[in-house]
Amino acid sequence: MEAKDRIICALDVDNAFRALQLVRMLREHVGVFKVGLELLNAAGTEIVEKLQDAGADRIFYDAKLHDIPNTVAGAMHGIARLGVWSVTVHTTGGPAMLRAAVQAARSQEAAGGPAGPKVLGVTVLTSIDPETLKTDLQVGMPLESFVPFLAKQAYAASCAGVIASPLEVAAVRQAVSDPDFLIITPGVRPAGADRGDQARVMTPGEAIRSGASYLVIGRPIVGASDPVEAARSIAAEIAQAV
Repeated sequence: MEAKDRIICALDVDNAFRALQLVRMLREHVGVFKVGLELLNAAGTEIVEKLQDAGADRIFYDAKLHDIPNTVAGAMHGIARLGVWSVTVHTTGGPAMLRAAVQAARSQEAAGGPAGPKVLGVTVLTSIDPETLKTDLQVGMPLESFVPFLAKQAYAASCAGVIASPLEVAAVRQAVSDPDFLIITPGVRPAGADRGDQARVMTPGEAIRSGASYLVIGRPIVGASDPVEAARSIAAEIAQAV
């Protein structure tokens, strides 16, 4: 895998025109494009096909599903038909929900159709710091233990991987020894970049050296004056780390 292929460019924009513009500009410089709630609610699910037509070969569908197992399975059936590369669910929905999501994602393939999307479990959002987890959310387990615990549950439910802060990547790798288990890392900021609303961050090189499989990077690329140069610079840092 080339260094650029480890970059998941977050299309966190509020209109289809800008998203399509970014895909056409960056399709040779990043490996995956993330479609999240902002773009989906602004442009509808039909934006996925438009992005694919524009050159987005792999789409990370950041749905963050979190509901009862039957509802999540129904939503996953619909998402699977979009032909996306991966889709996210919240691990805090519990093992039964995670298993339902994976089974639904695989249903097309089981029926002789194309492979379904990879199901990726969101552990703890990178905007949440240890004090917030303990005091506001009343989670008794320390964050550095809670994230690997959730990752093990995702692995047991046959999820393809998890979404975790770069600060917990090494702990997840230790908790789940399977080298094929993906760790997708948001909260990645090049040195000197604004953290924005991210509480737990690392540079691209640090995250890769910690064991991350892919890096989700939005504002440092899409908000740059030259998005292509920004993507190239991050890819070069990843290549050095690898």
